[in-house]
Amino acid sequence: MLLIPAIDLKDGKCVRLRQGRMEDDTVFSDDPVAVAGKWVAAGAKRLHLVDLDGAFAGKPKNAGIIHEIAEAYPDVPLQVGGGIRDEDTVQEYLNAGVSYVIIGTRAVSEPHFVSDVAAEFPSHVIIGLDARDGKVAIDGWSKLSRHDVIDLAQQFEADGVEAIIYTDISRDGMMGGVNIAATEKLARAIHIPVIASGGITNLDDIVALGKIAQEGVIGAITGRAIYEGTLDFAAGAKLAEQYKVLP
Repeated sequence: MLLIPAIDLKDGKCVRLRQGRMEDDTVFSDDPVAVAGKWVAAGAKRLHLVDLDGAFAGKPKNAGIIHEIAEAYPDVPLQVGGGIRDEDTVQEYLNAGVSYVIIGTRAVSEPHFVSDVAAEFPSHVIIGLDARDGKVAIDGWSKLSRHDVIDLAQQFEADGVEAIIYTDISRDGMMGGVNIAATEKLARAIHIPVIASGGITNLDDIVALGKIAQEGVIGAITGRAIYEGTLDFAAGAKLAEQYKVLP
């Protein structure tokens, strides 16, 4: 299982939000490229980059920084989300060296877009399903849809996407632990990999996720915990690698 550090970009800086609220942000660094290097040096085998400004604007706003990170660490797979709403944006990120693009809002509002990009860019498309109480949120988490997480995940699996990132918004940035039950329920309902996100606070959360790794939980994204120091990333990454994911 992978422990994946999150680098959230706002106004060119590395920040963390609480429950996805843009007005409730904490700036951790003015140099996101250096932050990426820190996590790579600590053992990161994949990086999770989110263009927060792009998520709200509906188009990339921090693409230049993402390109710099891709160029600086060409051997580290990057998964990038935030404002990816058309094929041209997907192509530009892949051309820059990004391994996976994360489709969020447009996947929910226009599901046919997912089947189109999954067919055009096989093995490169991940869907981000961000939920509260089992319902999927869109537009930078500012709106709650009527769609059920599992129903959508099964639909996108049929479309041929590579994986699902599942975030429990109520846990994100709150340091309150992972929603293990909901993550396991989703992983059991689909055959493609699930990446857990939201609420990882310490090594105990990695152990809890590790116990369901065999259900197809291939990784966990961590943000605030590694920036505030409640989780030592290097130790967490080594612990996560001990858990085997069954195909």
